Amino acid sequence: MTLGFIGCGKMASALVRGVLRAGVVTAERIVVSDCYAGAAHQLASDTGVKALATNAEVVAASDTVLLCVKPQEAMAVLKDAASALSGKLVVSIAAGVSLRALEEATGVGVRVVRVMPNTPALVQRAASAYALGTFALPEDAVVVESLFGSVGYIGRVPEALLDAVTGLSGSGPAYGFLLIEALADGGVLMGLPRDLAVKLAAQTLAGAAEMVLQTGQHPGVLRDAVASPGGTTIAGIAALEAAGVRAGLIHAVQAATERSRELQELAIRQG
Repeated sequence: MTLGFIGCGKMASALVRGVLRAGVVTAERIVVSDCYAGAAHQLASDTGVKALATNAEVVAASDTVLLCVKPQEAMAVLKDAASALSGKLVVSIAAGVSLRALEEATGVGVRVVRVMPNTPALVQRAASAYALGTFALPEDAVVVESLFGSVGYIGRVPEALLDAVTGLSGSGPAYGFLLIEALADGGVLMGLPRDLAVKLAAQTLAGAAEMVLQTGQHPGVLRDAVASPGGTTIAGIAALEAAGVRAGLIHAVQAATERSRELQELAIRQG
């Protein structure tokens, strides 16, 4: 397998490093390009992959093309390369660009997969989901899971659920950062130094998340194990419930999902 990355931003860089670290492919089998040539050359210098001058060269040299550009740039990039995409797998991480739009831009018969990753891919802790296009094959799903599994978790969903994925895991890191900041503020209020409070808050949430993943137990069961009758934890939980934190987080996912749908509909209307 030869991988071609069009776009060398943070997500693409994380994926390149992830697949190399996991041994999915070697550096000699990865080519990259970017509208800013310096970004491609920097990634090549850092990882040993090969930077090419144009997107067309990347497409010609690859059997799997990863489209890692901004959503507003995706259609133009694909239309320019459409004549060379026959027989190739195109994997798009352009948020809000539907499979239908991608397939119309690439041409009939091109195998397309749409992926919604998130920024913790930068530290190999991504939570991603993907949907297969009309012409995608079962083996294409294996390729996508191998690539994105190298930087975290990836699951398959119907395309209709990718907006909900955007609202939960796509936007979710920001919710987590907000929680860490708020917990740290509470620690500072109670007398902890700021740097210690931030580290304790971040490590606490990271540890809680790892317990859910490793034990497979429902979060409510794990929460109850910490909340002793009449103790400190249940007092804190009561305060959170009184403040509407649970409802706020649910509404955050709902609002982000609905906004993702709105943006996708706007993109369709605009062409």
